[in-house]
Amino acid sequence: MEQPSEGVTQHWPPGTMLLQTDREHSKEIVLQPKPTNDPNDPLNWEPWRKYLNFALTCLYVLLVTEFLCAATPTWGPMHEQLGFSWATLNNSYAIGCGFLGIGAVILTPLSLKFGRRPLYLISILVVFAVSIWSAKMQKPVDIMLVNVFSCSAGALSEVMIQMTIADVFFVHQRGVMNAIFIWTAQIGGSLGPLVAGFVTVSQGWRWVWWWNVIFLGVCLALFGFLYEETKYIPPAGVASVSSPESGVQQEGKDADDKMTQTVRTRSLDERGVSPPLGATSNIPRKTYRERLTLVTATPGEWSNFGRHFWLPFVMLATMPAILYSALSYGAQVAVQNTLSTTMSSHMTLPPYNFSSDQIGLMNMPQFIGVSIGSLIVGPLSDRFILYRARQNKGIYEPETRLWLLLPFIPFVLGGALLYGIGIQKGLSWPVIAVGIGICSFGVAPINIVLLTYISDAYNDIIGDAMVGVTFIRNCVSTAFIFALDPWFASVGIQNVIISMSLIATFILSFAVVFLKWGKKFRGLTAERYQRLTLLSNDQAERT
Repeated sequence: MEQPSEGVTQHWPPGTMLLQTDREHSKEIVLQPKPTNDPNDPLNWEPWRKYLNFALTCLYVLLVTEFLCAATPTWGPMHEQLGFSWATLNNSYAIGCGFLGIGAVILTPLSLKFGRRPLYLISILVVFAVSIWSAKMQKPVDIMLVNVFSCSAGALSEVMIQMTIADVFFVHQRGVMNAIFIWTAQIGGSLGPLVAGFVTVSQGWRWVWWWNVIFLGVCLALFGFLYEETKYIPPAGVASVSSPESGVQQEGKDADDKMTQTVRTRSLDERGVSPPLGATSNIPRKTYRERLTLVTATPGEWSNFGRHFWLPFVMLATMPAILYSALSYGAQVAVQNTLSTTMSSHMTLPPYNFSSDQIGLMNMPQFIGVSIGSLIVGPLSDRFILYRARQNKGIYEPETRLWLLLPFIPFVLGGALLYGIGIQKGLSWPVIAVGIGICSFGVAPINIVLLTYISDAYNDIIGDAMVGVTFIRNCVSTAFIFALDPWFASVGIQNVIISMSLIATFILSFAVVFLKWGKKFRGLTAERYQRLTLLSNDQAERT
């Protein structure tokens, strides 16, 4: 990093921050974002409250993702009993992917205005009702509308969890939390169909949805009585416990010593988790009833609220890191969805002739690959950024995380190619399973790194940024899935998957560009970022 001359200050790009004290072999960290002296600030919560809230959001993600992905093993019986064509089933899946993006655009502004808790509850309630509808569906219009409503409401599972992590956890903890989130979502997407396959064979495909009704009902009750609002609006008089400006570095030994003395730091415990702060103000703690209030509205005009419908698209058009993450995420999901849908439609035919429970079992490799990849990259990501910060006088650059993305790109390409060639040539099912596992091993860590990178680089606008990422991700996925049938007919499944894999690899390879020039891009967009932060009032409360 270039240093200014002594006595001169330098404004850092968004996301660049002092993460560790500039001491050799130091284990002290600088808390980012800066906590306040308010005991009700989620950053100041006791660890058990943080982890309970996060566990509930992970349960929500698990159940919603399972619901959205559990349908594929039921397609065979629905095709036979209700006469749904394979084109109808594929199109219903594509429509769902499209409304995942639309739902995020519509609902996320509400969570920014009124808080996370009411939107979680509404989302669970809608998916609960749609589960009943799914269990009773009879006509093609039912499956189309089921996907419209469930995916619109379930879109929050792809956006709001990032807001919750940013609300509650510090930068040095987000890699692990994002790993848990991605792992949970992928588990819902892999084990959900596996269980659905066995339920379809043993109890009938309608019971897949009745079981969802039961579990979502339990989830709704847990959220109603245990989930606390994480959106924080500082009351008047609340101050940050850290005094230096996070965007300014002072040059010289005296300035460094002064910064070290004035920044509040804490040592990591043996688990690598920061112990609770313990706020020092006289602000009273909220009661149980106050913590479970239904609405936490941000003051302001409705015109401010309306900005959140267009800010995500401005961010996509003007923030290169956000656009790159969105396209990379979308390309990977398109590959995964292609593997999932083709497995359900092609492996029920010769030479495989798989039943619903066997289709479900083919999701086990995805579970294994995702679990191993998440277990590796989650803790490694947070430790790696602390190590690199120590090498850089305690200064952290968000692009540091992207180094961990590069080793996993070949696994996405190799696994998808093995799957596509194997299923085209009718190779034995273990070959197909290995391809799925290898691809999943690469996809999960890359998604973890990308989401954490965006959260670190543009923390103050993470809600709107994730809406843009989710919208592009699902637009890309929807376009590819709608094109699958005619594309397969034109060039064959092998060439389709080869093409999609190469496109995904090409997009991901731009990580090299951001490793070299990402900081410069953030510097060029710093003024725009500040303006967008002010416009995104709900995300700018903690300043």
